[in-house]
Amino acid sequence: MTKSFKTFLKHTAKDYHNQSVNPPVVRASTIIFKSMQDIRKTQDKARKDPTGGHFDYGRQGTSTTHVLSKILKTMEECHHVFLTPTGFGSVFLAIFSVTRPGDEIIVADPTYSPTRILTQDFLKEFNIKTTFYDPHDLNTLEKNITKKTKLIFVENPGSNSFDFQDLGKIISIAKKNKILTAIDNTWGTPYFLKPIKLGFDMSIVSATKYYSGHSDVMGGSLAVNKKVFKDVDKANKITGLRLGPDDAYLITRGLRTLDIRLDKHEKSSKEVASFLSKYKNIKLLYPHKKDSLNFRMWKKYYSGASGLMGLKIKSKNKSSVIKFVNSLKLFGYGYSWGGFESLALYQDKREQGNRQYLKLEKDEHLVRLHIGLEDPKDLIDDLKKSLKLIK
Repeated sequence: MTKSFKTFLKHTAKDYHNQSVNPPVVRASTIIFKSMQDIRKTQDKARKDPTGGHFDYGRQGTSTTHVLSKILKTMEECHHVFLTPTGFGSVFLAIFSVTRPGDEIIVADPTYSPTRILTQDFLKEFNIKTTFYDPHDLNTLEKNITKKTKLIFVENPGSNSFDFQDLGKIISIAKKNKILTAIDNTWGTPYFLKPIKLGFDMSIVSATKYYSGHSDVMGGSLAVNKKVFKDVDKANKITGLRLGPDDAYLITRGLRTLDIRLDKHEKSSKEVASFLSKYKNIKLLYPHKKDSLNFRMWKKYYSGASGLMGLKIKSKNKSSVIKFVNSLKLFGYGYSWGGFESLALYQDKREQGNRQYLKLEKDEHLVRLHIGLEDPKDLIDDLKKSLKLIK
């Protein structure tokens, strides 16, 4: 990337042919050609240059999706970026591409709940075994490696518990044992972490979240290196997991302000974290405490922090913790995150999943906060009033 990240996002993909700042939405099922010879020429180009946007059918993509893929390729500093209809679609594509019956995979214990269901339950039906490792004890990763281990799947930081892992060590373990690696990098995005450059084979981002930034789009991206490209490309064609042009357009538009929004999310989150750290009954799950393992692992690999954090709240009265969440006026209640608005969610068993290594003490409760783009002083004032309700 010759320009800075910030400048690149503002000036990339201008469409001088259509005289538009953003590339237009091109919708197509049938792609029209002037002759059979032109169809064959396009198909020949696609075989020689499979990432060049040479399409002969709408399911493969249009110029709108191709532009987004190219932008993300530059951001990720990778060989290619596949686009899927959801973030979880990218998770599925990554795993489906490189595993077969009889294989084994090892997954970070604090992973996204649907990812856990996919790996723990669904893959079992296809004779693919999954084991889970403790994100802060990589001996639990190494001891589960066998000759059948095909993939190590990482989510960083860990879903809900926000465990930051030693990514470099995980990559070293994988390379030593000739195992492929994938990471869900939705929290950091390539603005704060570039996993392929670090050594991962695949990197997933839910474009539903920070890429779009407005909570009105579904989409996912799967960045890959050259080593796994052919396997993922083949699986992508078979599954038909493709992003539509309308969502691709909105994601491209959202990317123009990704850096501005993430800088604001980080600044506001640090202010909120500083406020919350004063409460003795709250353990903050965010990289703020400089003497903690989480902070050291975050600082080692990331250039910044996003707006998603967790709270471990100590209280013998569960209903008062839920009352605290319900009394917040400036935080919405709902799943997903990464939009302009702040969100709060009480993390029950439904959200935690069937975790092996989740360390929750007696009378400890998990609450997730997404710090949006509001004035942090207003958010702190809202939290301050509601925290009084915890008994």
